Amino acid sequence: MPESNVPSPAPSPSPSPAPGGGAPVPAAAPGVAWLSFADFQKVRLRTAQVLEALPHPKADRLTILKIQVGEKTKQIVAGIRQYYTPEQLAGRTIIVVDNLEPAKLRGEPSEGMLLAVRLPDGGLRLLTTDGPAPSGLEVS
Repeated sequence: MPESNVPSPAPSPSPSPAPGGGAPVPAAAPGVAWLSFADFQKVRLRTAQVLEALPHPKADRLTILKIQVGEKTKQIVAGIRQYYTPEQLAGRTIIVVDNLEPAKLRGEPSEGMLLAVRLPDGGLRLLTTDGPAPSGLEVS
C-alpha cells in the first residue's frame, strides 16, 4: 500500500492519575490550566449593588460603575457599554470578583470585575442574583 502524505492526527492527551489514586483527571482544554480548589477559594465572588453607571469619557466600549459591596463603595470599569445603558445598570445586583488586583483602564481606577457571559449571537448577559439580595454576600 502506498504511503500517504497526510499526517496522522496527534494523540489525545491521556488522563492524569488523580491524587491519592482516585479516578483519572481529564486533561484541561488547550491553553487552560486546571485551578486547584485551594486556589479557587482565594477568589472572592460577592454580590454588589450598582449605585451609578457612567460612560467612560475616553473609551467607547467602557462603562464606569460605582458599586456597593457590603460596607465598601468601589469603582469598576467594564467593557459593557454597547450592551447596557447606564439607566439599565443602576440599582441592579451583580456578581463581582471583589479581590482582583486594582488596575487603571484608560485612566480610570478599577477595583474589581463584574461577571458576564457572552451569548452565541454576540450579545452579553450580566451574572445576577435570581431575586433581591443584599450587597456583599459571598457567592458559593
